[in-house]
Amino acid sequence: MSMKRSSPVQVQLAALQPQWEERLGMSIASRMAGDDASKLNTVALADLSFLHRCGLKGPAAERWLENQNIAPPARANGWLSLPGGGVIARLGRSEFFVEDGASADTVGAIRNALGSGAAGVYPVVRQDAGFALAGLRVNELLVQTCNVNFEEIGPEEGIAIMTQMIGVSVLAIRVIQKSVPCYRLWCDPTFAPYFWETLSEIAGELGGGVIGVDSLPG
Repeated sequence: MSMKRSSPVQVQLAALQPQWEERLGMSIASRMAGDDASKLNTVALADLSFLHRCGLKGPAAERWLENQNIAPPARANGWLSLPGGGVIARLGRSEFFVEDGASADTVGAIRNALGSGAAGVYPVVRQDAGFALAGLRVNELLVQTCNVNFEEIGPEEGIAIMTQMIGVSVLAIRVIQKSVPCYRLWCDPTFAPYFWETLSEIAGELGGGVIGVDSLPG
């Protein structure tokens, strides 16, 4: 029997009394009380920690992924979409980060294929907290929390950024979501409660706040 997982920000979400659903073995906040849609006119924050993710690295990792019919980004610090809403990012010359969308199981396939071992390929445990920031005023939050000018980076460029926001190391990508600026962020789960609370506070000051997973555009 598989153990039920918990989001690193479960306590913070519970305090908002959301509508709960179970997906991929984790309770997720699917909707919040009030008007989630209006928050996208400013800044909205959602928890996507329920999505499965994994990592792998090694001198043979790129070729191994290609043999699994997974096309990795050609350049370091690049990312590509995967079927079912997933993403794959190249964090360096030979290290990769993979996250599934809600309806895909690329991560499971990778884990199964690596289970028997592969020469020159090594699994990397990824237990990141995963969040989405979206909204027409999202850049106002980003300039308060990070020294990277995200607005200069078009989503079509496929750039994965490793940086710090409010003192927390993050991996960030910019995605296209129905003309609404949207960013995906991942950080160490140990720092997730502080990171989440700070971002949600700033979002609230800008007139937005936390939304449920199902209210994200896309």
